[in-house]
Amino acid sequence: MKLHRRAVLRLAVGGTAFAVPRFAMAQAYPYPNRPVHLVVGFAPGSSTDIIARLIAQRLSERLGQSFVVDNRPGAGGNIATEQVVNAPADGYTLLMTSGANTINPSLYEKLSFNFLRDTQPVAGVTRSPLVMEVNLGFPAKTVPEFIAFAKANPGKINMASSGIGTSLHISGELFKMMTGVAMTHVPYRSAAAALTDLIGGQVQVLFDVIASSLSYIKGGQVRALAVTSATRSEALPNVPTIGEFVPGYEASATNGIVAPRNTPPEIIARLNTAVNEALAEPAMRAQFEELGATELFGSAADWGKLLAEEVEKWAKVVKFSGAKAE
Repeated sequence: MKLHRRAVLRLAVGGTAFAVPRFAMAQAYPYPNRPVHLVVGFAPGSSTDIIARLIAQRLSERLGQSFVVDNRPGAGGNIATEQVVNAPADGYTLLMTSGANTINPSLYEKLSFNFLRDTQPVAGVTRSPLVMEVNLGFPAKTVPEFIAFAKANPGKINMASSGIGTSLHISGELFKMMTGVAMTHVPYRSAAAALTDLIGGQVQVLFDVIASSLSYIKGGQVRALAVTSATRSEALPNVPTIGEFVPGYEASATNGIVAPRNTPPEIIARLNTAVNEALAEPAMRAQFEELGATELFGSAADWGKLLAEEVEKWAKVVKFSGAKAE
């Protein structure tokens, strides 16, 4: 998902490294004593990239060394993950994870790494819900009406996504699995292309990251039926959750930081503390709100537990959908 240029500029994502203020006391600690690379598996301007740059700036300020965002797009984030897995376990090469990291283990038949085994959880950063939206010509105005229409009209609903195995796709598959409705998946090369065809009426429904669709929802170009998070989104406070109608439904894209396996625990602890302190800043929260995201506070163990739960959850959905990486 790519954000509008104005949003990208406003969130200051133009650079790849962040200046360190003079008051930072890097010399008081053995780590870090040189720049740290935060690897991102998607292109500049993507939601994961923007979140990475926001947290990198705060970590640079707090830890007294530059945190350099290193974009390595390709293979649904697997190229970046492989780079970090094979890097020295010294805390100087980290990965900004996305929802893809918890979907890919079951989507790809052969990977050169095991994500959970070969990485060390550092800290969660954000959880980003999606929004279930339909074009204005679609008759349903609520989730129950959508389900009723889908069951009465099998084969007549096309569900767009940003590609096979993406969070947008798998969130829709989870909806299909839990409701028993039939929808035809139509993958696009990007969320922007899928949204364009939704507005144009070529497809009927899209599960999209809130930040990508927010202006179109507020502008009355698409109709939001529900958000995919367990609780309502501050960005769309009057839009219900899918779980209000489909008990137990929850889908969101998580972003966080992992390191290579066997990274020293004192480095993990130092990074985790710095991330949690950064997430507590009101300015940081405001910037995340613009992206439709919420902060993921917690220990490294908390983050590792969530990653394991997400891998298990999405494996069931991928199996149900029959999706395979292209």
